[in-house]
Amino acid sequence: MSHKQWTMLLTALLLPAALAGCVSDSDIMPQAAAATYVSDPRYGAVPDGAYTVAAVAAGDLKASYMRQLVDDPTGQPPGTVVVDPQHRFLYLVQEGGKALRYGVGVGKAGMAWSGTADVAMKREWPHWTPTNDMIGREPDKYTKWAKGMDGGSANPLGARALYLFKNGKDTLYRIHGTNEPWSIGEAMSSGCIRMMNQDVMDLYRRVPTGTKVVVLPAGERG
Repeated sequence: MSHKQWTMLLTALLLPAALAGCVSDSDIMPQAAAATYVSDPRYGAVPDGAYTVAAVAAGDLKASYMRQLVDDPTGQPPGTVVVDPQHRFLYLVQEGGKALRYGVGVGKAGMAWSGTADVAMKREWPHWTPTNDMIGREPDKYTKWAKGMDGGSANPLGARALYLFKNGKDTLYRIHGTNEPWSIGEAMSSGCIRMMNQDVMDLYRRVPTGTKVVVLPAGERG
């Protein structure tokens, strides 16, 4: 087996456990259905193959965290993704001094790791597996998912995931969707960088494999 083949096999084995660290305990709890939804077309229901991304409940997303075009504060080249955990924003740098800005939610993993990486892989409706610690802490909740949860509307990783590698090695850092839209703009008990499902789908379409990602240290912007 070549070195490249071994690396790909090892990555496939590690990814489910690594992604489990991107999930908070409340992510897989049943969510009450909201009576009203935002009228903004950016956050309406989105049919996506076998699944449908739910519209965002009214009040679940602050206006400042909605996807919008802004003046680029990062100074990075066009095409670069910049994550600002301190202020809960992710930027996709555009031409002409502009950037697409998305709101994000972060957690311990999102606040702890910083540096430069590349998008090594992209996955639609990614698989999720709880860690052994989560199962040991709350077996009644997590044991049934010990072999993992297939992608879908109930999956805590949401509709898309971007896997960040540095120098060919997995950073265990992820940008992914969430089924908890109210968590955008918040620091959760655990998590990588979570985005609204509609936003991570938009980013997924715009960002090819190999894209440079800069994650700023907490407290630093631009």
